[in-house]
Amino acid sequence: MKQRAIAAGQGGVNNITEGVIWKGILRFAAPLLLGNLFQQLYNMVDSVIVGNFVGTGALAAVGSTMSIINMLVGLFMGMSSGAGVVLAQRYGARDEEGAQQTIHTAVCIQILAGLLITLIGVLIAPWAVDLIQTPSDIRNDAILYLRIFFLGAVPLFLYNGSAGMLQAVGDARRPLIYLIIASVTNIALDLLFVVKFGMGVAGVAVATIIAISISATLGITTLMRDDDIYRVSLRKLRITGSALAKIIKVGVPAGLQSSIISMSNVVVQRFINIYGTAVVAGSSAFNKIDAFIVMPFMSLSLAATTYVGQNIGARKWDRVRESARWIFIMTTVITAASGLILWLFCGTFLRIFTSDTEVIFYGLKEMRWLVPFYILCGFVQTCAGVIRGSGQAFIPMVITVSSFCVLRVIWLVISGMFFPSIDAVFACYPVTWAVAAITMFIYYKKGSWLKGQMREERL
Repeated sequence: MKQRAIAAGQGGVNNITEGVIWKGILRFAAPLLLGNLFQQLYNMVDSVIVGNFVGTGALAAVGSTMSIINMLVGLFMGMSSGAGVVLAQRYGARDEEGAQQTIHTAVCIQILAGLLITLIGVLIAPWAVDLIQTPSDIRNDAILYLRIFFLGAVPLFLYNGSAGMLQAVGDARRPLIYLIIASVTNIALDLLFVVKFGMGVAGVAVATIIAISISATLGITTLMRDDDIYRVSLRKLRITGSALAKIIKVGVPAGLQSSIISMSNVVVQRFINIYGTAVVAGSSAFNKIDAFIVMPFMSLSLAATTYVGQNIGARKWDRVRESARWIFIMTTVITAASGLILWLFCGTFLRIFTSDTEVIFYGLKEMRWLVPFYILCGFVQTCAGVIRGSGQAFIPMVITVSSFCVLRVIWLVISGMFFPSIDAVFACYPVTWAVAAITMFIYYKKGSWLKGQMREERL
């Protein structure tokens, strides 16, 4: 195995295998959280500008497409996640050859996946919006937004992939900087294209593509310039069989999980769409706000994957367990605090998007169903992140898909038959979060996800 020493702190890298764990997690997770904050900020600005300068229909059109986008990109985003886990373990073990094979294979996957999703997304956009029963008054805008958005699939995958690679080696600072640059650019272009030029939903989509392309360029350039074992070289870009197999082992379950859950959200969106444009707009507006609760535990989930992955690579088992314990504590405290804020001020936040009282009413209704149960969702995501860092992605996939997808669809079908209402649709979230949290806790406590790695060391 070819190895090379790595200087702690190089290029913004956080030394994850040494030092006080809770401080290291906060230091690593804080840029991730800020990055998610800026990403949600410019997503929210899209909706604010569309809702206020174009109208409720345009707000609903943009919001209703998110489940379709997430369904199509989820599988390949999971492959990037798998590459990050493999790279974290190689980096923790100081394995230069393994790190090089992993990162060059990952970049090839991102380019090929982006091209494939561009083709698929542009072709199936009309069919997809009809599948979820998009109201006729917003159908054309939804198709237009989807087609323009998918033209930017290659830079979307390259940015998320390069950011994931940097985060896997402990560098969350530079991806944050690049995301801030993209966020500011996106907001400025939204104002230019929508407010000044009157381009409507097309302007929002074009602004997003340009912003993502800037952040992708910065991320890939960084990987090509860093003098470390994860450096990218264009002449080395190729798919290596052994690296691909390891990435697939972790990435395909994670990607399938993301894609299938997004597919279930398409079903949820279909049931929401049945109740009309005001309900769709209210739910879309709330989802932009709700993302600010989700992003802390998603950031901590990524931090958990990186911490567990690197410390398993370094064979520091006590740090693996301690990292998980601190992640769970932080998730509970932050989710509870942010949920309380949202409960108290959700109406005020919704008025940022629209003055339509009916839209606000339905946004508040969804909030009251979801907010009290976000701690359960946070535990599921961070626990999955911990287990995924060990390279065991299959069982978390089975648990989350069974609960968030299969059970959720069953709930929607049965409730739609016997007590159809928008309340029954919103209730599918807390019910399925509770089942997933209980199941994930049982699997985590059994500890088989870590025992397998420890047995490999003894062998």
